[in-house]
Amino acid sequence: MPLSEHEQRMLEQMERALYAEDPKFATALEGSGLRTYTRRRVYQAVAGFLVGIALLMAGMVAKQIWISVVGFLVMLGCAVLAMTAWRKAPKPGEQPTAGAAPGAPPTARRQGKKHRSMMDRIEKRWQRRRDEQGGQGGR
Repeated sequence: MPLSEHEQRMLEQMERALYAEDPKFATALEGSGLRTYTRRRVYQAVAGFLVGIALLMAGMVAKQIWISVVGFLVMLGCAVLAMTAWRKAPKPGEQPTAGAAPGAPPTARRQGKKHRSMMDRIEKRWQRRRDEQGGQGGR
């Protein structure tokens, strides 16, 4: 059973208060959660990026363009992986709330509703323009 908005706010306040009073204890309670996973993923991406640089340089030295292209693609993929992991990583003391996506800030649900309403407005405008153009004889 999901928590009500009031219960979620109370839980978030208690978590923030616990983290403010004793950050070591709060961090210990978090265990090896999402922060550890994303940190490890960023480290792996950085290592992969360095391997990509090595491949790029090896391809240039060996005058084999395909090795350099593979190295560049590895670098690009690892950079994207690191950036997405870095953005999804929760801040210290922040825990994902129930019902929200893992790694999303506590306000993600509210932003999702705003995003949907914005998409609804865009769709209505698009439909209105299509109807106006259709009524003018197919300009």
